[in-house]
Amino acid sequence: MTKNGHIIFAVTTAIFAKRFELNSVMIQADWWHLIPAVLISCLIPDIDHPNSLIGQKLRWIAQPISLTFGHRGFTHSLLALIILWLSKFTFFKNLVIPDDIFQGIILGYFSHIIADILTPAGVPLFWPYRKRFRFPIINNNKNKKIEKRVCFSLFGCVILFPMYFPLLVKYIALLYIKII
Repeated sequence: MTKNGHIIFAVTTAIFAKRFELNSVMIQADWWHLIPAVLISCLIPDIDHPNSLIGQKLRWIAQPISLTFGHRGFTHSLLALIILWLSKFTFFKNLVIPDDIFQGIILGYFSHIIADILTPAGVPLFWPYRKRFRFPIINNNKNKKIEKRVCFSLFGCVILFPMYFPLLVKYIALLYIKII
């Protein structure tokens, strides 16, 4: 997935998490904290690729990570996400990070992993176990526009879904009644 796809997907994920109140922090999260945090963290997993946007900016970190783990290795796993989460309580325990910003960071990182699962290459979700998990609905090699369409469609659904939810329920109920 491209950087633009990851950014759109991350914002969509943040809107989904906030709108559907996935946890108590999301209920009270400030949009001005959540969206920037998601935008900053959604490209971090690509630190393992020296030619990525973040890899080019932090080449001195990206190069060793790439040589050690390869692209879509450790940084695209749940283990990396867990270590990121634990870092708040270990490395950054003296740094006061508001909960909604930290949730945004975790959400942005997680959205990157989920977005890469939607590609044919997939990700090693349970690294060091090398099996790649994939649900390939986005294939950039065949059609570069599919990624944009999928990401913007998901964005539109998340924006419009709550507004049209009662209509959707009525429509499904009518369909159900007609089938019976």
